[in-house]
Amino acid sequence: MRLFNTTAIALGLALFAGAAMAETARIGIITTLSGPAGYLGADIRDGFDLAVKDGKLGGVPVEVEVQDDKLDPGQGRQIADRMLNDEGIRLLTGIVFSNVAGAVVPEVTGSDAIYVSANAGPSTLAGKGCNENYFVASWQNDTLHEMAGKLAQQDGYKRAFLIAPNYQAGKDGLNGFKREFKGEIVDEVYTPLGQTDFSAEIARIRAAGPDVVYQFHPGESGIAFVKQYQQAGLGNIPMVLAEPASDAVILKALGDQAIGMQIATHWAENIDNPANKAFVEAWKAKYPGRPMTTYAEQGYQTALLMAAGLQAAGGDVSDLDALRQGIRDAKVEGPRGNFAFGPNQHPVQDWYSAEVVKGTDGAPVASVRAKIAEGRGDVYASECKL
Repeated sequence: MRLFNTTAIALGLALFAGAAMAETARIGIITTLSGPAGYLGADIRDGFDLAVKDGKLGGVPVEVEVQDDKLDPGQGRQIADRMLNDEGIRLLTGIVFSNVAGAVVPEVTGSDAIYVSANAGPSTLAGKGCNENYFVASWQNDTLHEMAGKLAQQDGYKRAFLIAPNYQAGKDGLNGFKREFKGEIVDEVYTPLGQTDFSAEIARIRAAGPDVVYQFHPGESGIAFVKQYQQAGLGNIPMVLAEPASDAVILKALGDQAIGMQIATHWAENIDNPANKAFVEAWKAKYPGRPMTTYAEQGYQTALLMAAGLQAAGGDVSDLDALRQGIRDAKVEGPRGNFAFGPNQHPVQDWYSAEVVKGTDGAPVASVRAKIAEGRGDVYASECKL
């Protein structure tokens, strides 16, 4: 059974001047919509959907099919196979988790189709494993953790305890943090993906007595970790986070327990540019009371990039050369500000430090305070031979 976002929806951005597009381009979104992490995929889907303008994307009528991978690589691969081979879809996005991306992306890129990632950016696909049909609109996994390591270094911490799930993004994450943090790593722990009881790991943190804890647990796991951390009386040990472990849903669930946490991020609600103000206003108007996450912004950014590709190809998704070139050369004014593709078709963009503060409504919100880095790419780009 097919799942469609509002059955079968048309998404769009700007009208393509003077062009009459007879064909409807189909786009596949494979994402996680069920389970504790289901809100991540829902935000990607709805951020993409927020780009709707007159039923067109880049002036091209489009139909978007949305399917739930259930955080299962095998399920994701089966959906991709059906979209590619039974339905002829040539443009895909949506995957949240790197283990699913590792199973799906090679299937897509090897089938004469293009994948634009709205979240997962595993190292295995960024260097020697890069592909001309693969783009990343979010970040390369290591980079967001490198920025957290850089933030911990700038804030003067000397001894860090690291903890992350035992899958590709978790491994990339801790490697990225260690690349920029120059102090001592007192312990490094990997947990099962989806774990929500951290009593044993918190006991190890207490015994190690670090200056700072760096943890990467997206979704429900991140909420559980911070609550148990505070309940165990470890709030006197500061926590530095990358944005996936501190999204707006997590912060809302944590309430005052989140106040004061330091975050490395590429986007926040208070980034001061016209595109971000318009995006924030549009989200709040369409989804009043619903937290804004970076996943929503990344879904929106993905739509902007796809719009540029479809416009360059005149709506013909079978013209992969034009579609690729249009995405690669896209000049979009997105909410996060400066953005370009590096040689491996991963982002080159600015990064910020943010502090969790009380918003005007009393709920915790990440507030940008300064730039950590400008025009930052990733460490694997030089290994890519496109």
